Amino acid sequence: MSKSQTQNHGKFWPTVRPLIWEKAQQLYQEEQAKTMGADFKGVTATHKELREGGYFHTAKLIVLRNLWLQRKTLLNIEDTQETTSALTKNPIRHFKSPSTKVESKGR
Repeated sequence: MSKSQTQNHGKFWPTVRPLIWEKAQQLYQEEQAKTMGADFKGVTATHKELREGGYFHTAKLIVLRNLWLQRKTLLNIEDTQETTSALTKNPIRHFKSPSTKVESKGR
């Protein structure tokens, strides 16, 4: 792959993909620990096994949902801070009703 092709992939997936593999491995390990009980040795799965077992897909959904929730929370916090800042600058503005124009009919 040329340098220009690798730069076109952006920053999101190269940073998120390792998180997905890590979560998939975690899901695999948890299931193995449940089913094997005391015989569990902590064997790690290959990427192929994680894909075939559906762990990668499930992990992808979990990681993307968590990232979305984090972003949503951050946006809500920023929005709350902006609203608070606006109210602090002009606290009366919050209570003022919008100005209305009264149209007069031809007299």
